[in-house]
Amino acid sequence: QVQLVESGGGLVQPGGSLRLSCAASGSISSIDYMGWYRQAPGKQREMVATISRRGNTNYADSVKGRCTISRDNAKNAVYLLMNKLKPEDTAVYYCAIRPRGLVSGDYGMPYWGNGTLVTVSS
Repeated sequence: QVQLVESGGGLVQPGGSLRLSCAASGSISSIDYMGWYRQAPGKQREMVATISRRGNTNYADSVKGRCTISRDNAKNAVYLLMNKLKPEDTAVYYCAIRPRGLVSGDYGMPYWGNGTLVTVSS
């Protein structure tokens, strides 16, 4: 069984920063892709950033230049540093992983965490 646990969410003022962390545990041999997704109230879940095992990254246009995704393969962990946060960044942020050879679920990511809430407000 695979578990993902996110942390680092909270309330931050506009212009502030947050660092989200996610650790994967369980029966995982190798993780091809790790990613962060978010869902704002009344909206569909959307991709924020993804990173391959080799470190290739992909960002949503809305966060380019403000967010940095990174991963630690030895720890099966992924991080999201968010700077210059805006009220429209308010959402529940989910981390997701795609183990090697396993493509399923939303965005081809079989495993998802329960999410961490980020609220950007003054």
